[in-house]
Amino acid sequence: MTEDVLEVAVAELRPSLEALLMIADQPLDETTLATAVGAPVPEVSNALVGLAQEYAEQGRGFELRNVAGGWRYYSREEFAPVVEAFVLDGQQARLTQAALETLAVVAYRQPVSRARVSAIRGVNVDGVIRTLLMRGLVEEAGADQSTGAHLYRTSSYFLERIGVTCLDELPELAPYLPDLEDLEELEEELGSGGSAVATTRPGDGPTDGGAAGSDDGHA
Repeated sequence: MTEDVLEVAVAELRPSLEALLMIADQPLDETTLATAVGAPVPEVSNALVGLAQEYAEQGRGFELRNVAGGWRYYSREEFAPVVEAFVLDGQQARLTQAALETLAVVAYRQPVSRARVSAIRGVNVDGVIRTLLMRGLVEEAGADQSTGAHLYRTSSYFLERIGVTCLDELPELAPYLPDLEDLEELEEELGSGGSAVATTRPGDGPTDGGAAGSDDGHA
C-alpha cells in the first residue's frame, strides 16, 4: 500500500505525536497519526513504541498504551486510587450484577440478539441492553437473516475499558461452562423455540417463549 506523506515538514516527530495524543478522546491508530504528522507509518510506529518505553523508564504518572487498535494516554495503574478519588469524589460508578452478566453474554456470544441473551440469563434484558448501549459498551450489529432480530456486539470502548486489543484476548470460558450435552440442548431449544426466553420488544424478532423474570434498566 502506498503511503501518502504530507508536504508540510514536521520538526519533531515525537512531540507532534504527543500533542495529538494529548487531545484525543479515543485511541488513535497509527495510520491516522501518520497522516496527521506527515510521516510514514513505520516511523510513527517506532516513535510510539519509543515514547511508551521512555515513559515507563522515567516512572511517569501516565503511560502510552496500544488498546483497541489505537494509541492513547492513560494514568498509570498504581496511581488509580488517586485519580478515582478525584474524579468520582468518593462515589463508585459500577455496573450492576445484571449488567455485568448481560455484557459477558454479549461478549462471548456476539453478535447476539436480545432474545438469545434473555434465554441464556433466564430474564428479560431489554432494560439492561439499553443501559449498555447508552454507556457505549455494546452497539448494534445488524439483523439476524433468519429472524430479523436486532443483533448486538461489544464496542471498541468495551475493549478499551477492559484493557485488551481484541476479543481473542478475553479469558477462556471452558472452566465455567456446563457440559457439552447441556449446551447442545440449549442450542436446540433456541433454534426450535424453547421456553426459556423472555418476551422481546418489537424489532427484536420472534420470541422463544415466556419470561422467567426481568432486569430493570439500572446498570
